[in-house]
Amino acid sequence: MTSIEKHQSPVHTGTGEGLPERFDDPGLPPHEPRRGDLDPAADKTSERIVLALFGLSTLGTIGFLVAYFALPTGQDAATIQRSNMALGLALACALLGIGAAAIHWAKSIMNNHERVEDRHSVASSPEVREAAVANLVAGAQDSGISRRGLLKSALVGSLALFPLTIVVPLVGEVGENWDVASFKRTLWRKGLRLTTDPSGRPIKAADVTVGSIWHVIPEGLEEAPHPLDEKAKAVVIVMRLDQADLVEAPERRDWSHEGIVAYSKICTHVGCPVALYEKDSHHLLCPCHQSTFDVADGCRVVFGPAKRPLPQLPITVDDEGYLVAQSDFTEPIGPSFWDRLR
Repeated sequence: MTSIEKHQSPVHTGTGEGLPERFDDPGLPPHEPRRGDLDPAADKTSERIVLALFGLSTLGTIGFLVAYFALPTGQDAATIQRSNMALGLALACALLGIGAAAIHWAKSIMNNHERVEDRHSVASSPEVREAAVANLVAGAQDSGISRRGLLKSALVGSLALFPLTIVVPLVGEVGENWDVASFKRTLWRKGLRLTTDPSGRPIKAADVTVGSIWHVIPEGLEEAPHPLDEKAKAVVIVMRLDQADLVEAPERRDWSHEGIVAYSKICTHVGCPVALYEKDSHHLLCPCHQSTFDVADGCRVVFGPAKRPLPQLPITVDDEGYLVAQSDFTEPIGPSFWDRLR
């Protein structure tokens, strides 16, 4: 017998012949005590760390409330960024403080002796229920919450304060304007010029070439009471197609000008900005979820989760050749909401 054969001779046959019928239970490894189990000073240090983390959570909640009331969002990007940053950091401290404190409490203070629970029937008998209650009582005793009053107070305090980060902003919205009619209209009106975004330069029809795409806002947008809010509803995309490629419904044949069409830039799926244009296929693509619209055919949906075409803005030209709106959109722009018919 060769050395290779000798090495392979122990029972590794396909039948499993020679293998033991069962393996002995190796049991649990020896328990290794933690520093806090042996040194009262280390145990006290762990308690202080948990207290500090709960305190961090409490400060985070207080900081969130201060930032919410002291840092209004305003209408410019800088104030919005500052407010969101402060709220986000404070909320992170509030949540991370509670989570880190709970983890450190469990790992350094609660009993960490290994337990083995034998499998049993799924049906719970009265004895099992009594045992479950006993386990809960034992767990509470292991956590030390009954003899660590300061920890208990810190836990209750941080958990009691944290919901304010959710409730206060909701309550703050109670006095706001909930008139959903504002969702159904934009700044566009008859005679209002189409201007480039963001410069606000009026656009002449002669400047719009076949295959080009223009990102458009209403003239005078910066003078609106809430320009960012109004821009979010009024942004438009303008394109020029060969008139032979346009498929227009009879009632919309005067909504375009010499092949120039204007459609809402807000996707009817979840409101992302539609901005990717493929001039050969006349398709507009939403980058968020790939909804695709056919500009040559009323911006109908040809692919993706959107269910409605992009609303069309009726346009014409004024005496100076500038593109102007004939009216506002004839239907609400963007995704569905609770008070729209479709």
